[in-house]
Amino acid sequence: MIKKIVLFSLLVSLFSCGEYQKVLKSSDANYKYEMAVKYYENGDFNRAMPLFRELTTMLRATKKSEEVIYYLAYCHYNNGDFITSSYLFKNYIKTFPNGSHVEECSYMGAYCVYLESPSYSLDATYTKKAIDELQQFINTYSISDNKSKCEELISELHNKLALKSFENAKQYYTTQYYKSAIIALNNVLIDYPGNKYREEIHFLILKSSYELAIKSISTKVEERLNNTLDAFLVFNDNYPESKYIKQAEKINQQTTESINKLKK
Repeated sequence: MIKKIVLFSLLVSLFSCGEYQKVLKSSDANYKYEMAVKYYENGDFNRAMPLFRELTTMLRATKKSEEVIYYLAYCHYNNGDFITSSYLFKNYIKTFPNGSHVEECSYMGAYCVYLESPSYSLDATYTKKAIDELQQFINTYSISDNKSKCEELISELHNKLALKSFENAKQYYTTQYYKSAIIALNNVLIDYPGNKYREEIHFLILKSSYELAIKSISTKVEERLNNTLDAFLVFNDNYPESKYIKQAEKINQQTTESINKLKK
């Protein structure tokens, strides 16, 4: 029984290969297009792709040329080649500005750039490019069904950039450059006001302020201790239920005690 199944599978495979070779060699553009669509709909993108690529020339300036580029872009997308698919989606828009898939291709072109955005610790070129292109889509198609999705993706990408900046700022704290840490951390808040790391950033500003104060020269200590009190008020007002609140309250207490000692 098993041998029969294996033999049947082999015959199907051979027939399929033979059929595909026939399609590849065919000079009938309509037949080739029909089979390319069939392979595509069956999820066989590796076979559909070469056919659609060839059809871009064979069916140029015909009614089907628009669909050929559209399908080819999705073949690359489904195979995980997002750089090429983004290019093809954008090429569709340039070639067919009044085409039936313009809005969809505009979104997909930007989405493919988003998919190329790497980890926050790596080069941020594609991350920034994706933000720009997704925002451009929103500006162009303000009532699109994909608008909310684009906004979510932009927020995610902003958080990725914020994390990169935050991690860089942390290095100043770790290496005890507290003044530089405070500046860098505040810049993260300014550059990415809605980021999801705000609570931790504010807490690290508080810690940096305290460390800077107690390690300052005598003429700077009181001023910087008062800055620490201000940092605590900001943190406490915004995150009264924070997991860091007890640590923050301890820093505030130590800061208050240090100020009182200076006044004696």
